[in-house]
Amino acid sequence: MRKIILQIITLLVSVSIWSQQDAQYTQYMYNMSVINPAYTTNSIGIINVGGLHRTQWVGVVGSPKSSNLFIHTPINNKIEVGFSLINDNIGDIVKENNLFADFAYKLDLEEHGNLSFGLKTGVTFFDVNFNDFALESVDVFSDDSFAENINQSFFNIGAGVYFNTDNYYVGFSIPNILKAKHLDRNNGKYQGTEQPHIFLTGGYVYRINEHFKLKPAFMAKSVKGAPLTIDLTANVLYDNRLEFGIGYRFKDALTGLFNIRITPELRIGYAYDQTISNLGPFSSGSHELFILYDFNILNINNGFDKSPRFF
Repeated sequence: MRKIILQIITLLVSVSIWSQQDAQYTQYMYNMSVINPAYTTNSIGIINVGGLHRTQWVGVVGSPKSSNLFIHTPINNKIEVGFSLINDNIGDIVKENNLFADFAYKLDLEEHGNLSFGLKTGVTFFDVNFNDFALESVDVFSDDSFAENINQSFFNIGAGVYFNTDNYYVGFSIPNILKAKHLDRNNGKYQGTEQPHIFLTGGYVYRINEHFKLKPAFMAKSVKGAPLTIDLTANVLYDNRLEFGIGYRFKDALTGLFNIRITPELRIGYAYDQTISNLGPFSSGSHELFILYDFNILNINNGFDKSPRFF
């Protein structure tokens, strides 16, 4: 009974405020192009490809699952382009797919670093399938909002700015500027609205000695109708290959992170979130996996041990 009730609550809350909180990522520093179109790598001749999968709140029936694939590469010293595909799934009832293209223009500030401006544009496909959704008490929970399946698509645009040196970066972005309205089933009053998400990110690489580097980072996410989300992480990098660290998402989760560079081109990583919110007693935590691969198509030595690929 408890799982059935949780499933209902999770679905209702997720649908009614579905777009007020996009998918969150613990390893956002390796997933930067998804949230900021201005992100650049300064690696001419390198095609950066990555994928990430997150299973959230394991043990809660109907809990979200998120996956994304992304690719980006410099065209020349000033322009980088990329594509991303993002899938969010809530209980196999609510599904959202986002397909976006990115464009970034970079200014070389010489010894002061690089400043990039980015634009993002694409389409969101929003689907809700109530065919397999059953409530125990139709009299109590009946709602016209769940009478019809939904299949809609929305155009959106985003923008960002990104500054980096060899030691640190700062980014500001709004990946979805336009609003979109979902579930118009209640006398013209929309129950779900896509709201702009505002991201502020930053990170630093501090050289401890010849073998160790300390990498603190943060992300703040703000969206109308939801609490401010703040992530803090502190990773230690050993010999530019093995990385591990801890993190804290305010009033939500404690995290552990780990990744390893298998080859100069290939990196894989894992993160675990221990839920400390009111969902903690019902969840065994969240799991996140990522893989990054750099295709060196021109066989150029770009220096894989430099920022911003650390992030």
